[in-house]
Amino acid sequence: MLLAGTSGAAHAQTYPSATVKLIVPVPAGGVTDTMARIVAQRLTEAWGQPVVVDNRPGGNYAVGAQAVAKSAPDGLTLLVAPDSTVTANPHLFSKLPYDPVKDLTPIIVLCRITPVLVINPTLAVQSVQELIALAKAKPGSLNYGSYGIGTYAHLSMEDFKQRTGTDIVHIPYRGAAPAATALLAGDVAMLLLNLSSIEEHEKTGKVRILAAAGEKRAALRPELPTIAEAGVPGFSTTAWFALFGPANMAPELVAKIHADVAKVLELPQSREFFRVNSFERVDLTPAQFSKLIQDDLAHWGALIKAVGAKLD
Repeated sequence: MLLAGTSGAAHAQTYPSATVKLIVPVPAGGVTDTMARIVAQRLTEAWGQPVVVDNRPGGNYAVGAQAVAKSAPDGLTLLVAPDSTVTANPHLFSKLPYDPVKDLTPIIVLCRITPVLVINPTLAVQSVQELIALAKAKPGSLNYGSYGIGTYAHLSMEDFKQRTGTDIVHIPYRGAAPAATALLAGDVAMLLLNLSSIEEHEKTGKVRILAAAGEKRAALRPELPTIAEAGVPGFSTTAWFALFGPANMAPELVAKIHADVAKVLELPQSREFFRVNSFERVDLTPAQFSKLIQDDLAHWGALIKAVGAKLD
């Protein structure tokens, strides 16, 4: 055991000695891929070794996650993925080709989005309470969009419906971009979306942002109440993106990667990227990150069970 510990520390000191691959379980473009490329560029500069992005979409992130789960624990193959890879998928699928707890090592949370509740302005409401009143007055006549079954935009709106006793029809789309397009076109009445993805359209009157959907008010829009403050106690939702490794990585190696990535996330260029995209920096240790996963597993598991959502 002593020799193994010494070996792990020595490897951490010389890491990385070869190209590092960041596997991204989605196609190029979008938040996950963009975040991975920002990190890859900064780490290449910091480490003096190439850090490359390898897009492996499929299986609701399972293809990429499985590839990392089966890789050597040397830190040369890592995963950049959204939270649902390890928090929602275990509840959405009866069988996964990877165990999100046993097969992956949590290293660092890269960012958290700033979700807001947005409506098409054809709805004659100015607040969350007015939206609830309209939905109750016309049960089944309003609809909302999502990025697909099991996404936070789907599950959290179902949570909203349960908390408010409303009947609002779910219209799933294949991703955030088509869902936002549907909102702008008036095909759906409301949507949960990251602030930066829709804020420009608010300025032209094409959408109306009613509230922040997270646990606290958005730093860039402090005048917006949260949905909980606006009359739906206990409601909050978010999504985060993180870096994982395979199981059995040496603690010293995890600590080094965590520290080096944390440094690149604090660079001025990274901070500006966060600001422009309304992302929130999340400063958690690997142990705290593991606790976040356990908490979110329970949170999304309860919602998925209540909604009855399945993807197989």
